[in-house]
Amino acid sequence: MPDVENSILIDGEIGEVYEVAKDMESYPRFMENVVEVKVVKEGENTTITSWVAEVDGKRLAWKERDIFDPENKHIFYELVEGDLKKFSGEWKFEEKNRGTQLRLTVDFEFGISMLSSVVNPILKKKVMSNSQAMLEAIKEEVEA
Repeated sequence: MPDVENSILIDGEIGEVYEVAKDMESYPRFMENVVEVKVVKEGENTTITSWVAEVDGKRLAWKERDIFDPENKHIFYELVEGDLKKFSGEWKFEEKNRGTQLRLTVDFEFGISMLSSVVNPILKKKVMSNSQAMLEAIKEEVEA
């Protein structure tokens, strides 16, 4: 079960970076691989979001539960249903050097158990690349 962790230093206040990351419906506007994000259900500090992303010309669709902790500047997410067997992780925000260190972790499983020893290293690189691209897109959005 591959785990991926990426981080980036953003020249922006922690509250601003948190709000940009929290506004997932805006991701398609500035993230190349994210086709669509819609809030399906909203509660107090939680949402169910429906996602469509494109990876190497293939569309993936899923719903995830997003749990927001505005006081600690933390976002946790987990798969509700979709094209993946397992998908969860978190966004962590930390004040650092007059900016914000943003860390994204992804724990995923595509559900191809017979081929996992061959496929997982390739998929892990792809997830790592896409995660870094998401962080860079948020950085560009905040610093624009």
